[in-house]
Amino acid sequence: MFETLTEKLDGIFKKLRSKGKLDEENISAALKDIRMALLEADVNFKVVKKFIEEIRTRAVGREIMDSISPGQQVVKIVHDRLVELMGGGGVQLKLSGRFPAPVMLVGLQGCGKTTTAAKLARFLMEANRRVFMVSVDVYRPAAMDQLKVLAGQIGAGVFDSSPAAKPVEICEAALKEAASGGYDTVIIDTAGRLHIDREMMDELQGIKSAVQPSEIILTADAMTGQDAVNVAEKFNELLGIDSVILTKMDGDARGGAALSLREVTGKPIKFVGTGEKLEALEPFHPERMASRILGMGDVLSLVEKAQATFDEKKARELERKIRKDEFTLEDFRDQLLQVRKMGSLKELIGMIPGVNRIKGYKEMEPDEKELVKTVAIIDSMTPGERRNYLIIDGRRRKRIARGSGTEVQDVNRLLKSYAEMRKMMKKLSRDGMKSFRRGKFPFS
Repeated sequence: MFETLTEKLDGIFKKLRSKGKLDEENISAALKDIRMALLEADVNFKVVKKFIEEIRTRAVGREIMDSISPGQQVVKIVHDRLVELMGGGGVQLKLSGRFPAPVMLVGLQGCGKTTTAAKLARFLMEANRRVFMVSVDVYRPAAMDQLKVLAGQIGAGVFDSSPAAKPVEICEAALKEAASGGYDTVIIDTAGRLHIDREMMDELQGIKSAVQPSEIILTADAMTGQDAVNVAEKFNELLGIDSVILTKMDGDARGGAALSLREVTGKPIKFVGTGEKLEALEPFHPERMASRILGMGDVLSLVEKAQATFDEKKARELERKIRKDEFTLEDFRDQLLQVRKMGSLKELIGMIPGVNRIKGYKEMEPDEKELVKTVAIIDSMTPGERRNYLIIDGRRRKRIARGSGTEVQDVNRLLKSYAEMRKMMKKLSRDGMKSFRRGKFPFS
């Protein structure tokens, strides 16, 4: 996400940092480039104009001109203003009011509303909420079936909606069933349209009046840029929304919607969808997002992802195995699967501060297919082969390649990499295990 904008801003700030002193001319030239970068990122032009003027006011002053590192000071000003632009701090969901707390998800057709409903339910369940889901999309029966399947995958309660019933009736019946079942949160997946129309808004207004939702959340497709902002503005005007979830952020290299939405609508972005998997939903933190945009990484989110998949008991056992030189191919596979749980490799690498400035960063983009292939090869081995890779001779390698749908060369490459990794771990255990013991996260 924000890849194109990050690259352009990084080039602008690199020029500024290279100058020992800054004058108004330098700053004006940089602001002109920043303005173009933001407009090309599809940020609302009024937002860009206000943003640039505020940066100019803060940057053209004695404090910056006389600073020891003026270029870095300008970067800090831009960072702080980006944080303000996106809302300042993260905002929690409102789940107070009636019990169970109804949360209405609204949005246009195709924005990923039903999948987002399941992602949000999963997120809330991890925070110990008991979640019940209901679809009121009577126009697209597949939407009801889809929600049932997704609810089953995450273990959430789900209402058996009937396409013959009216949306308000479905909501009222679902709330009663949720209350009797002891659920504390009801997520209502409403119907969408290709465009905003009066009929849709009348229906949503009827549901809003009947259920008195704790929160109305608009799901908007980040990849549509300013269209997403316009949709949010219209929904807020006609229905009154409380917040926004931006979907498909992982595919948005520009970021115009995320940077414009709060300023234009006054409504906070509370979550962003970062992938197709049901765990790919992140709370929106303006400060962390600003750091990502400026290529500073996002260590806090990386740590949180590690903590979410971290098993302390397994980590201690892994430490013991590394120390005793007993790290097997099975352990290697388990570590790869643990890393996959944290999200896409590209996203994780992007959270490392300064990684975008490494020469050849583009070429070092990880191939997710290689990780899947590696796991398939190890899965095709017998338990004995995983425990002792030295017994894997030529005949066994051919069998493993056939079983995993790969080539013998792929098996050879994996075994060679694994052998080198064991050597490195042996050295680590001899030279630096004390520092490893003080760490909080497993070796992966």
